[in-house]
Amino acid sequence: MKKNMGTIDRIIRLAVAAVIVILYLTGIVPGVAGIILIVIALIFAVTSFIGFCPLYTLLKISTCKVK
Repeated sequence: MKKNMGTIDRIIRLAVAAVIVILYLTGIVPGVAGIILIVIALIFAVTSFIGFCPLYTLLKISTCKVK
């Protein structure tokens, strides 16, 4: 897998994932919607850590700086 996510993109995804987890844990987003958001947060965190987004590949997008 070739990295296709830049540093700023990865930081934004981690921040959004953290906010979603906080909203779920404080009970602001409960139930099924909360579980769906937790799954999205998990996907954001995993893709951020590995630096690869499969959706970017399908759309032929890359936020990674060209070397």
